[in-house]
Amino acid sequence: MNSVPPTAALVLDGQPLTLSEIESVASGFRLVTIAPEAIARVAQSRQVIESILETGQIVYGVNTGFGKLADVRIPAGRLAQLQTNLVRSHACGLGEPFSEAESRAMLLLRANVLAKGLSGIRTELLQLLVAMLNAGVHPIIPAKGSVGASGDLAPLAHLALVVIGEGEATFQGRRQPGAEALAAAGLAPLPLAAKEGLALLNGTQAMTAVGALTVAHAGRLAQIADLAGAMSLEALMGTPVAFDPRIHLARPHPGQLASAANLTEILAGSQIRESHRSRSVDPRVQDAYCLRCMPQVHGAARGVLAHVTNILETESGSATDNPLVFAAERETEAEVLSGGNFHGAPLSYAFDYAAIALTDLASISERRIDRLINPDINEGLPAFLCADAGLSSGYMIAHVTAAALLNECKVLAHPSSTDSVPTSGGKEDHVSMGMTGALKLRQIVQNMEVILAIEMMCAAQGLDYRQPLQPGPAVARAHATIRALVPHLDEDRILAPDIEVIAEAIRHRQF
Repeated sequence: MNSVPPTAALVLDGQPLTLSEIESVASGFRLVTIAPEAIARVAQSRQVIESILETGQIVYGVNTGFGKLADVRIPAGRLAQLQTNLVRSHACGLGEPFSEAESRAMLLLRANVLAKGLSGIRTELLQLLVAMLNAGVHPIIPAKGSVGASGDLAPLAHLALVVIGEGEATFQGRRQPGAEALAAAGLAPLPLAAKEGLALLNGTQAMTAVGALTVAHAGRLAQIADLAGAMSLEALMGTPVAFDPRIHLARPHPGQLASAANLTEILAGSQIRESHRSRSVDPRVQDAYCLRCMPQVHGAARGVLAHVTNILETESGSATDNPLVFAAERETEAEVLSGGNFHGAPLSYAFDYAAIALTDLASISERRIDRLINPDINEGLPAFLCADAGLSSGYMIAHVTAAALLNECKVLAHPSSTDSVPTSGGKEDHVSMGMTGALKLRQIVQNMEVILAIEMMCAAQGLDYRQPLQPGPAVARAHATIRALVPHLDEDRILAPDIEVIAEAIRHRQF
């Protein structure tokens, strides 16, 4: 792991984290510390639990069973075993594991919400989670198995297994048993005390982690969509008139204004534009919607992402386990309250909303790809952007690939939040399916990245055919970046590597 100066460490105090802060830790390049006041709150909260244990009060999750078994009282001598059993029994996740970055984001988010001091854990547990982050011990967490109510129980159980020295984790790139990973990092597992297993498992941190990293990347793709669209507009000899600020001030949605301003800036200084400004040279009155309406569509997607970002950042600093432990204050006694903050509905709805918007953003990009390659509507460019069309197929099948990915996005955009399957013997009778929504959204964003790569590849080919006329400097730089990665298509070649390398460049922010 790369180290950073201690002054750059992210201080956890239970307050909301920005998506950029979550990314900075998830990437492995930022250390984490705990605010002293958070340590004090956690210790005070633990005192409430200790008092309950001493007086023998019956409190859900502390000395009772879970879910449908909440009415079963557990004797004092078996409370630690209760928490260990909870972790083991709930570790039912299946499928491909989350990425290392997603695992780190889960550790970070779980630690941050525990730092609020409302969960009744010992300070040692919080400190171990942060130590695992800083040392690079990353639990192996299967992606499937959460219904998103009572929290992301199965994923967080796999995280908790490593805390107690079980399960699996990676350390310095090697997958190994959790206890060995901890030992290699100089850490020791922590046997769980009363309430702590429940505090680790009840929460939305798995879906929040996946959603936060996905939405952060989607925000960058919304910017790339403007750039790809501007490249296509230049290649198709389009006009930037539709981006005039007066038009957008007449309908001042913030995302629309931002997209129009960005497109105007990207397209500034274009020789291609000047070559057909005169009506005598170009009789077209206006462009097709996929070009003319970019601010309206791209901007609306930006607005959706801003809304979803706000929900994710609020969730990152929210206590989502159950029950919550409220220490005594001036006018109130200490109390443990059962509620439902673990329910993922706010996130589940947001993920479905984002999925719909980003699928439409991918759709308008696919329409521009078709316009670039289709000889009936591509403003004089060669058929399928190939000089020897017929003998060669050019970018014909690259568009087919984009269409296939778009179809998958449309299927994935079907909402998961509208479904609910009762669980736990009917006790947990309405669930959010938010984890499903997060995973669907992640796949949509991955598909969208490739669709935009295909558009940029096709637009670069179209710009080649407009030479010696040059686009504006911003488009020219993007064109040069693409040409440094893939050459002009003179005759048919295998295009899959070209698409992959441009998508990789988008992923690593080379544009």
